[in-house]
Amino acid sequence: QIQLAESGGGLVQPGGSLRLSCAASGFSFSDYAMCWYRQAPGQERELVATISSTGGATVHAVSAKGRFTISRDDSLSTLYLQMNNLQPEDTAVYYCIGIGVLHGMDYWGPGTRVTVSS
Repeated sequence: QIQLAESGGGLVQPGGSLRLSCAASGFSFSDYAMCWYRQAPGQERELVATISSTGGATVHAVSAKGRFTISRDDSLSTLYLQMNNLQPEDTAVYYCIGIGVLHGMDYWGPGTRVTVSS
């Protein structure tokens, strides 16, 4: 029973920071690449960042480069997304995804909502 449980979302002011967490269970976390997607209201889903099983990290969302950092703690089976200098356009539901963890298919968590507003 694979589970991905995102947490850490909430309401923050522009310029603030949040750290999202994704607690994983039901698979060998350290063997799999993970990623974060986000979906803003009325927008298409956007790949935010990926991290390989060995910790190689890439931020894909152009608007997030220089502000977001993806990381993982294999000892805790937890994926993180550190988000700094948040802007209103970062408002979205953020999803944690395990790449190929479900018999070769990706598995999505339920998401955590981030709202950036003053």
